[in-house]
Amino acid sequence: PSRCAMLRLIFLAALAGFSRASDVLEFTDDDFESRIGDHEIILVEFFAPWCGHCKRLAPEYEAAATRLKGTVSLAKVDCTANSNTCSKYGVSGYPTLKIFRDGEESGPYDGPRTAGKDGIVSFLKKQAGPASVELKTEGDFEKFIADQDASVIGFFADDKSSEQTEFLKAASALRDDYRFAHTNAEALLSSHGGEGVVLFRPPRLASKFEDGSVKFTEDKFTSNKIKRFIQDNVFGICPHLTDDNKDQLKGKDLLVAYYDVDYDKNPKGSNYWRNRVMKVAKGFLDQGKKLNFAVANKNQFSHDLSDFGLDGGSGELPVVAIRTAKGDKYVMSEEFSRDGKALERFLQDFFDGKLKRYLKSEKVPENNEGPVKVVVAENFDSIVNDDSKDVLIEFYAPWCGHCKNLEPKYKELGEKLADDPNVVIAKMDATANDVPSPYEVSGFPTIYFSPAGRKMSPKRYEGGREVSDFISYLKREATNPLVVPEEGKKKKKKKDDDKSEL
Repeated sequence: PSRCAMLRLIFLAALAGFSRASDVLEFTDDDFESRIGDHEIILVEFFAPWCGHCKRLAPEYEAAATRLKGTVSLAKVDCTANSNTCSKYGVSGYPTLKIFRDGEESGPYDGPRTAGKDGIVSFLKKQAGPASVELKTEGDFEKFIADQDASVIGFFADDKSSEQTEFLKAASALRDDYRFAHTNAEALLSSHGGEGVVLFRPPRLASKFEDGSVKFTEDKFTSNKIKRFIQDNVFGICPHLTDDNKDQLKGKDLLVAYYDVDYDKNPKGSNYWRNRVMKVAKGFLDQGKKLNFAVANKNQFSHDLSDFGLDGGSGELPVVAIRTAKGDKYVMSEEFSRDGKALERFLQDFFDGKLKRYLKSEKVPENNEGPVKVVVAENFDSIVNDDSKDVLIEFYAPWCGHCKNLEPKYKELGEKLADDPNVVIAKMDATANDVPSPYEVSGFPTIYFSPAGRKMSPKRYEGGREVSDFISYLKREATNPLVVPEEGKKKKKKKDDDKSEL
């Protein structure tokens, strides 16, 4: 055969080999309903061949399917060819991943997107099998609690008891977040203090400042009470903050000590500093003070460090910061001392209300006479929250194209309103400055109108972005009649200004 035909054969052979190698099942509109029920648990990816995120996920998904063969199946559905199935399950973006149990959709998959050690594989292994593992021997028990996460174990004399039923109900509701096991073995019950539910902290976090385990002490055994018990106790005085648990710690008043936390390579060093933090923390908690504590790897959380204006640097000493549930930030400026005294002083000042909040801010501009006022976190109050003025403020990012397009129009608006003493046109780089509440900025540009006398209820500007759109909005919203020059006066000068800036 010719070289061309030869290559074609090689290509087809390779293709056949390749498609045979995939451990990902492929479902279609014709067979989805009949095949999905064959699996106790299965992860399904709804995708489109043209989607970039799907292409990036593909090799990870294949690798995970191969590693989970025989434990959990992974399947995919091409939505461009099987629109009925995709619309039935409400797929609106790609890739959408869902977990099905016994043919029923049991919820979205919101775990990691890589196959690696803490990725899809370990997430699905937790999902597979029963929500609570049965322990038969002391060996099973030891192995189960040796994990890097906490373990919740139910000890029950009678496997038909309502207590065990309630425990399993809690386990099935919380299986994504915590690890559960139960036992009916007499030997285990007698060596662990009889019936009940006990939370065992991860052995790597063992510390003399708290017990390694906590017992559930309520009289009534309901799944809700068990859930509450776990949520109240799972973290102890000072957990190790990771990507996996950070969402559970969000929205609490939280102090974090950032350093080279690494429980795989350096558990001793990791616990050395953690114990320093715990000792001080315990002193305050015992006085009834309320605050959550954690330690975190400074490289993994470098984004947080820059949020606090901290430098992870190469030193081994922890750097410390507090973020409250309201979003206020406090940074420990004194160097962390081995005796814990510096941390103690910082906390004492925090509880006494003596600390100055940390604001990420650029320098206040020396000259702010331009038509658009430059706002930074430090002068936000004096400019935007000036009660006598209506303020239109644009939050922008230096790299954002839409913001660059808006700039000349926004400047022209500022020039037009330069003679109005009651209105201020302002802008702030929201990547270099903290945006104060109640303002919320998630995309750029975001524009707000802050009316005189009502500074805590700014309105989001949703109108058009031409100068005339802003003017008509301000005519409608302004507290005092808007002072705008007659049309035609400023036109000529504007053109010359543009040239000088080139």
